[in-house]
Amino acid sequence: MELIPRPTTAGTVAVPIPDYADFTEAWLANRRLSDHTREAYRRDVAAFLAWCTEHGVEPLQARFTHVNEYARALESTVDPRSGRTLAPTTVARKLSGLSSWYDFLLKLQVVAANPVGGADRPSVDRDHSATVGMSPAEVDAMLRAAATDSARHHAIIALLADLGLRVGEVCKLVIDDLGHERGHRTVRFVGKGGKPRRRALAPGTAAALDHYLAERARIAGVAVDDLSGPVFVTQAGTAVDRHAVFRLVRRLAEKAGIASADRLSPHSLRHAFATTARSEGVPLEDVQDAMGHADPRTTRRYDRDRHNLDRDPSYAIWAARARRGSP
Repeated sequence: MELIPRPTTAGTVAVPIPDYADFTEAWLANRRLSDHTREAYRRDVAAFLAWCTEHGVEPLQARFTHVNEYARALESTVDPRSGRTLAPTTVARKLSGLSSWYDFLLKLQVVAANPVGGADRPSVDRDHSATVGMSPAEVDAMLRAAATDSARHHAIIALLADLGLRVGEVCKLVIDDLGHERGHRTVRFVGKGGKPRRRALAPGTAAALDHYLAERARIAGVAVDDLSGPVFVTQAGTAVDRHAVFRLVRRLAEKAGIASADRLSPHSLRHAFATTARSEGVPLEDVQDAMGHADPRTTRRYDRDRHNLDRDPSYAIWAARARRGSP
């Protein structure tokens, strides 16, 4: 424990506080987050604490001017994966996590104010997503490439493309999550925010999954009904992780001859799911429910075809008036 000055109504007193790591773990424990998001937030806070150490800033006494300085440093940071500076959405996300961390400390009365609250955060277009999308033809090409690659890879890509699942949701599926309900083949999983979700498997998706499970059972020398544990496993029997799926998507995209292969990710298939569903006339609210979005504006960001003039409501209104015989 170290002594840190803390403002009180009676003045400033020195009080013992736990390590910053303890603060961070307590903060994360009080939020419903996926393991991936939890780890990302942990890294984001650690990065800010490292910056504070480098610049001689006491984190519990940081001001909004310090956060502004940190934000400008983030904006000039080059992402080693893309070779480009961090996108405004990435910087905004990192500052959002940091703000949540400070809000938690504020509730504990460890700090007098949240310094991120008054900081100059980057402007983010909420109607735009930086993820590189895919056309229906490109998705079809990737599925064909996956089918010739392996049964496991075909099933993984089918779930990403046909259900629009997040990569973490696919990787965490276990055999008991697969079932039947009122004539539907179903898959249950825990979505973002810890919410239990269920989705129906279309015939082609179910067939790809069944083919993989049958092959997995054959290799293991057991019946399909005797399989247990994660749905998607490596040759060593461990669950396939998100990084392996990320690499798989890019490799299959390159194999399929997709020009943007080196910029695609599993999330690209989620985008394609939303765009294709909307272009096929699926109502926005149904796509929103399928993707597990609380806010329809989030779903609309995924709909790359939303500005297509063919979908202008004026056409539907005019057609309805024509059917009524009105001028």
